[in-house]
Amino acid sequence: MDIAGSRKIEELQRKLQRAAADNTNLQTELAIALERQTVTAKILNVIALSRTDVQPVFDVISESSRRLLGGQTTLVTRVVDDKLHLAACTVGSEAGHAEIRATFPAPLTSSGIHSRVALTSKMAFRSNVETEPDVPQPVKDMARARGYRSIIVVPMLREGLAIGTIGVSRAEPGVFSDSQINLLNTFADQAVIAIENARLFEEVQARTTQLARSLDDLRAAQDRLVQTEKLTSLGQLTAGIAHEIKNPLNFVNNFAAVSVELMDEVNDAFAPVVLPVDVRDEFDELRGLLKDNLQRIVQHGKRADSIVKNMLLHSRGVGGEHRPTDINGLVEESLNLAYHGARAEKPQFNATLVRNFDPEAGVAVVFPQEITRVLLNLISNGFYAVAKRSSESQVEFEPTLSASTRNCGDDVEIRIRDNGVGISPEVKEKMFNPFFTTKPPGEGTGLGLSMSHDIIVKQHGGRIDVETEPGEFTEFTILLPRGSNSSSNRGSEP
Repeated sequence: MDIAGSRKIEELQRKLQRAAADNTNLQTELAIALERQTVTAKILNVIALSRTDVQPVFDVISESSRRLLGGQTTLVTRVVDDKLHLAACTVGSEAGHAEIRATFPAPLTSSGIHSRVALTSKMAFRSNVETEPDVPQPVKDMARARGYRSIIVVPMLREGLAIGTIGVSRAEPGVFSDSQINLLNTFADQAVIAIENARLFEEVQARTTQLARSLDDLRAAQDRLVQTEKLTSLGQLTAGIAHEIKNPLNFVNNFAAVSVELMDEVNDAFAPVVLPVDVRDEFDELRGLLKDNLQRIVQHGKRADSIVKNMLLHSRGVGGEHRPTDINGLVEESLNLAYHGARAEKPQFNATLVRNFDPEAGVAVVFPQEITRVLLNLISNGFYAVAKRSSESQVEFEPTLSASTRNCGDDVEIRIRDNGVGISPEVKEKMFNPFFTTKPPGEGTGLGLSMSHDIIVKQHGGRIDVETEPGEFTEFTILLPRGSNSSSNRGSEP
């Protein structure tokens, strides 16, 4: 073979070798690109699965950055309250991991490269920590201790400002390729997406919770408004009925009282008259029956008059002077009055009184006489409930009623709680309706809670709620505004 032929063969062999090398490089680049694409897809999948917890995203980014860039250590940090906090760390040893964690949180003004990137929102790198002239000696000492020579840190940017960093360090010196830098920037963008997703998801949840609470408040306000409107209409009707009843009732009461006195005069007039024994006995019997009947008329007439007065008070709505009042003192006075009244009516009655008054409850501008009426009604109902449970209980039972106050800023709260028979759901729905009562005939008018609702809600612009468990307890909660929220149009005397 001549020399020219040999040269052609050698040239072809060199081209084949170059093509094989290029093919190998291309396969390597394709493998790297495929791996990076796979990792990117994996991170996106973790983001989709971890809507509120960003830690799995940081962990995957940290591990993937170290592996794909051939690094020794990878750090992911976040900026919180002007400090740099460690979010994830991938290092070769537990001791190294503990040492790195001990350096966080770090001020943004510290000399570390992560702090500098977080502060400036710009990428930073060192190709050789040992030889670069502007590297501080403490940084060189730290690099030697941790065993790295080159490092790159990219910022996680949100609206142009760093909210964290991703950094990879290597044991050998050298620059990082453009593809490696681009990969880290991609990871940083994905980390920002995860953080934003979590933040937006939490905001949506918080807003949803707030809207649900607002909807519940609106429904409760609508229910109270409907109840108030019902009571207003019924109050007007009640006032008309009460006026119509009051006049004839006054005649009944007055003539019954006069007739009792006349019977006494008849007795005096017939005392000296001599009558046969049988006639005298019959006369005395008739006289006694008439006097008993008249006394019952007087008794029930007074009760009817009391009901009419309550109906008029219910429709009128306002009584007494509107003035600043010490709430703790008002509750204490009402508690004592109700207890002594219960003991006077039934001397065998006994109950444990628990007081829990907030010293900061302070003063509210109210109609003290009206609030006292409300408290007396609630406390008396509580005494009735504990007495009933005590009489029905087969085990040892200690009747207890507690009164408490609490400062709520612009409002003051009063709670009256008893451990009596409780209230069934059916009764709870109707308990604020006028003339509704569960007490036996003659023991309740059914106007107490209705008037209490009017006094608290209509007169004072407050709120009255009840929580109860049948057979366990009942607790009324009154919320009174401290300022003057009552209507300026006070009802006139009928």
